[in-house]
Amino acid sequence: MVVLEKTKNSRRALGEFGERLAREHLLAKGYRILDRNYRIREGEIDIIAAKDGVVAFVEVRSRRGSRMGTAAESITHAKAERLVLLADAYITEREDFTATPRIDVIAIDFTSVGKLASLVHIENAISADWVE
Repeated sequence: MVVLEKTKNSRRALGEFGERLAREHLLAKGYRILDRNYRIREGEIDIIAAKDGVVAFVEVRSRRGSRMGTAAESITHAKAERLVLLADAYITEREDFTATPRIDVIAIDFTSVGKLASLVHIENAISADWVE
């Protein structure tokens, strides 16, 4: 049973724990982790993973309790636009990038007492026009 303990820095701990679960999930599905916490001035991509010629730019969303909605519901239009910008920046930095890019979301919900309620991997959650 997976349980998240409350700490002084529980929001940060929730995010770190969620990202760890997401990495484990991706590895179990046969993905190879290329990068973690890729940062540029405009923001951060949590996980970049590859499988079968696809590079997935993965946003991990974790929520404890349902009072503020589910983890999947926490992706705003502005966040989606930022993820497209960040993925484009990553691709542009790599002249040899030939994979098919995709933006995924892994939504992780915990109960109010910290037990894992669900982990959902939404492939191609955010669509983008991949223009050169």
